[in-house]
Amino acid sequence: MPQLTLVQAINQALDQEMAADPRVMCLGEDVGLNGGVFRVTEGLQKKYGPERVVDSPLSESGIMGSSIGLAMNGMRPIPEIQFEGFMGPAFDQLVNHAARFRNRTRGGITIPLTIRVPWGGGIHAPEFHSDSPEAIYIHSPGLKVICASTPADAKGLLLAAIRDPDPVLFFEPKRVYRSYREEVPEEPYTIEIGKAKIVSEGSDCTVVTWGASVFQCLAALDKLPEDVSVELIDLRTLHPFDLDTIVNSVQKTGRCVIVQEAPSLCSLASELSSLIQEHCFLSLQAPVQRVTGFDTIMPYAKLELDYLPDAKRVAGAVEAVLAY
Repeated sequence: MPQLTLVQAINQALDQEMAADPRVMCLGEDVGLNGGVFRVTEGLQKKYGPERVVDSPLSESGIMGSSIGLAMNGMRPIPEIQFEGFMGPAFDQLVNHAARFRNRTRGGITIPLTIRVPWGGGIHAPEFHSDSPEAIYIHSPGLKVICASTPADAKGLLLAAIRDPDPVLFFEPKRVYRSYREEVPEEPYTIEIGKAKIVSEGSDCTVVTWGASVFQCLAALDKLPEDVSVELIDLRTLHPFDLDTIVNSVQKTGRCVIVQEAPSLCSLASELSSLIQEHCFLSLQAPVQRVTGFDTIMPYAKLELDYLPDAKRVAGAVEAVLAY
C-alpha cells in the first residue's frame, strides 16, 4: 500500500472519480495548467482536458456561481477556492443559493457540489491566507463541512463528498499538505460523513480537535506523564458533527479539552463545550477547557506559530483539568 501525502491522496481521489464519472469536473484559479497553487490538481488537465479541468478567471463569485449552475444541470463540479480567506466574494452564492436550493425547491433541485478550500495557518502565508473560518459555514443550514487531517481520511471523505447530493465544503489543512505520509488504499473508498475518529483511546481526559491541530495534540500527549491516559478524537466532519462519540467519551473520562486554530469567540469549540455541559454535566469532574487561536486577526509570519495552539498549550490544558 503506497505512502501518500495529503496532496497526493486528494489528487488520487479526484483522478479516480473523474475517471469513473464523466460528470465530475474541476474548476478554479490556476487549477489546470499549473495544477493549483499547492499543486493538488497537478496533471489532471493534461489527462482530462481543459473542458473538465477549467482555469477560471480571478473571480470567486464567478467560480461559485458557475459551479452552482453546473450542479443544477447534472454535473458534479469541484471548484477550488485558492485560500480560505478568498471565500468572502463567494459567500453569497454559496450560502444564499447553493445551501438553500433543496429547501427552496422542496427537494426538486439539489446541488451536488464539493468546494475544495486550503485552510488554516502554520505555513507563514500573508494576510487572508491562514484563517480558520469554519464556524461561519457551520452556522449556514444546508451546508456540510469537512476538515480531514490525514491522507487516508481525506481521500475517503472527499469521495463521499463528491457523491453527496448536497453542497459540501471541504477544508484542507495546508499545514499538513506535505508534512505527513501514511498508507492510503489505492482503490476508491468512502468514509461516512458525520463520523468522528478516535485517534487514541484513554480514560482520564477527552481531547477533541480537527485539522492540523490533531498533530499538535498528538505531540502534547508525549509531553504528559506516562500514567495520564488521553482519548483523542479527530472530529473530521464539522457539520454534522458526531456528538455521540464525544458524549460517550466525556461520560467515560469526566474531563474534556477542545482544541482549534480559530478564535474562541462564537466558535465550534464554544458550541461543543456547551453541548458537553448539557449532555455530560453529571459526569464532568472539571470545567471544559478550550485551547484556541486568539480573538485577533491572524498575525504575520513572525508571530503565526505563537497564535496557533501548540503542544505546550494543549498539554497545559489537560494538566489543568486533571488537577481541578
